[in-house]
Amino acid sequence: MQKNRNLFRLTRFILLKIPYVFRFFALFKPSKKRILIIKADAIGDYVLFRNFIEILKQSTKYRDYEIDLLGNEIWRDIATTHDGQYITKFFFTKANNLYYSPGAVFKLGLQLFGRSYEKVLNPTSTRTFITDGLGALSGSSNLIGFESDTEGIEPKYKVKTDKFYKTLLPIPPLIHFEFARNRYFFEQALDQLISIRKQFIGANRTTKSGIIVFPGAGLKSRGWEAEKFALLIKKLEQNTNEIIYLAGGKAEIPLCNYIMEQSQSASVVNISGKTNLNELIELVANSAMIICNDSSAVHIAAAVDTPFVCIVGGGHFDRFVPYPEDIVKNGSFIYEKMDCYYCNWNCVFKVQSDESFPCIAGIDIEQVWQATQKYLPVG
Repeated sequence: MQKNRNLFRLTRFILLKIPYVFRFFALFKPSKKRILIIKADAIGDYVLFRNFIEILKQSTKYRDYEIDLLGNEIWRDIATTHDGQYITKFFFTKANNLYYSPGAVFKLGLQLFGRSYEKVLNPTSTRTFITDGLGALSGSSNLIGFESDTEGIEPKYKVKTDKFYKTLLPIPPLIHFEFARNRYFFEQALDQLISIRKQFIGANRTTKSGIIVFPGAGLKSRGWEAEKFALLIKKLEQNTNEIIYLAGGKAEIPLCNYIMEQSQSASVVNISGKTNLNELIELVANSAMIICNDSSAVHIAAAVDTPFVCIVGGGHFDRFVPYPEDIVKNGSFIYEKMDCYYCNWNCVFKVQSDESFPCIAGIDIEQVWQATQKYLPVG
């Protein structure tokens, strides 16, 4: 524990002090027509953001600039395949692992500093200490981000990292949806209006068949109970001849295995941990519908126009889900609104690590089934 504390202290020193050294040296070397975008959060966040890379690259203002991207290793497949044509250089990392890796932070900071960026963009509306510091380690004095809150960064550090930014954009009070926040950010950066209303991903579509169930939610408490998914699958079997797939990453393999055992179904195929992100996108694009928690799956489904049913809790309600009603026509969001919604997943109730939060546990099978029937292939 003491070792971790010491490593964090060293990382903290690098993030808070070294940027001023790098900025001093940057005065003696000209910047290049090069922009760094920092987007190091989860898969769903990237899906809701990535279309703006193309818009930035094709804009009149920045079409002759190189664009680099500092991103999360977990969505490398999507970024390199779908957005590689717009990006000059990728830097992939796992930002949350860097707090106790001062050597890796300094090395990455040196790499960023060596790129001589004219401008650094941090479009994430919930900033973090590590990404603020990495942006500053680039040495650029033209760092642009959101004012943000303190959900992802302690107030005592935010006061200091705010000073790294040349421009801090306030989030307009009526803009809640994350995609709309991203659009607003790039409208300010480009000084132009952007017309797209939701995310999209190119995919090879053949025939729409099969139903994919994504039971994962990152943390178990943020997901619908496994037993309910198993019972829902039984209802699906009784009402359609479609193949039912259980999907997710390697972390969801135990959960999917458990649901398989509970459902006791011969017509369910467990593909958890067996597909990369690009393969998963193709599967979702060619499925008849998906059923999921509030996770990256719903954002992928919306991006490829596949019908979906999404089970929603209250932690980030209105920010990621549900979508504004005029944006998605073939999806349903199921929730039971409580007074404690908008808690940023800091639940006011005492919940064990293997239990669902009350806002999710309160959603019963019949509610989800009623929504599912609207999109269910029958035959």
